[in-house]
Amino acid sequence: MTKLYWTDTQAARLKMLGLDPATAAEGLDTPARRNQAFQAIEKKQVNALKSELADRLTCCRPIRAVQLSQDLDEMLRQQGFAKVSTPTITTRKALEKMGIHDTHPLNEQIFWINHTQCLRPMLAPGLYSLMQDFARLDFRPVRFYEIGSCFRRESDGASHSSEFTMLNLVEMGTPEADRMQRLRNLADRVARTARVTGTRFEKESSAVYGTTLDLVAHPSGLELGSGAVGPHPLDTAWGITDTWVGMGFGMERLLMESVNDDAMGRWAKSLSYLDGIPLRI
Repeated sequence: MTKLYWTDTQAARLKMLGLDPATAAEGLDTPARRNQAFQAIEKKQVNALKSELADRLTCCRPIRAVQLSQDLDEMLRQQGFAKVSTPTITTRKALEKMGIHDTHPLNEQIFWINHTQCLRPMLAPGLYSLMQDFARLDFRPVRFYEIGSCFRRESDGASHSSEFTMLNLVEMGTPEADRMQRLRNLADRVARTARVTGTRFEKESSAVYGTTLDLVAHPSGLELGSGAVGPHPLDTAWGITDTWVGMGFGMERLLMESVNDDAMGRWAKSLSYLDGIPLRI
């Protein structure tokens, strides 16, 4: 018996509806049976998704992205971190202080508004500016974090989006001998709060920070977070002399990993999906 596969159009539709087209066509041996099976599967899934969407809109509970943000707010508050909010628009001068000049690889991914201003490609410039001011405080450690949108010229795909949400946390005054263990501890707390299991740490090379300690999902290998410690060569431009630890996490990546999904687009800010549910059904 010849095994049939879904047509490209059918496979794309099933994938958009959250089904795996690689396994859904087993046992179909004629085009007519395949098409009949497709219609039945599509109808069943559409009805299920409509019911799920109605539940989201009427039960008055937060969507997963909002719930994750609230859960992280609570966890970090209990750990002594204060939430901050910095401008979405940053400056060329601030990026240059991060080492991002005209010839830097990241420069081509920046959404420039004019010659001197752009949409922030990362939260770090704003947080570095706060570190500069917080350094004048007479207590340590100083702990703060931000959750906010960042923008890069990316091809939207399985693990990238042109608009994405970052959580960045910073602790100033961490004893130098404790920095790497503190990074691991904080990363583990974020992962647990996001209900992500099976992670590992890897040392990686970063175009901005040099060597970083990354939190990676296992077995997918998806990078969930990336951390650095100071003193760091970038500190000089900002006048920072404290020891510190800092780590940034992709919120959409945490979400998709927590539900064992492989498509970031369903969890990014979108007019096509709500809480992972496709709207064009």
